[in-house]
Amino acid sequence: MKRLLALMAITALAAFAADITGNWKATAEGPNGAMQRTFAFKQDGAKLTGETVSSMFGKSVINDGKVEGDIVTFTIVVKFQDNEMKVNYKGKVNGDEIKFTVEGAMGGQTIEWLAKREK
Repeated sequence: MKRLLALMAITALAAFAADITGNWKATAEGPNGAMQRTFAFKQDGAKLTGETVSSMFGKSVINDGKVEGDIVTFTIVVKFQDNEMKVNYKGKVNGDEIKFTVEGAMGGQTIEWLAKREK
């Protein structure tokens, strides 16, 4: 019975998960001024895949992506001066916007990104 209830709860969460499939454009203020990044998300239930591109780090594959309700999490690996660094993204979906908090490659600093769905 407990397994059935747990399965029903997981199914309910997946049913109410935001669908972020598509292209998104994000902006953030960095130490050297404004930054831009694009995302191409592919969502299958709670699983999130895709890629992201920035002028600073180029193209990265989205790893370990999940969408649970209105929360989005994933990691990417960026190459900076011949070093690879893992970057963690956590965001909250609100309609056609996602507010991301990003930590990792910036020496422990966090950066806030605002992504908007391209139509």
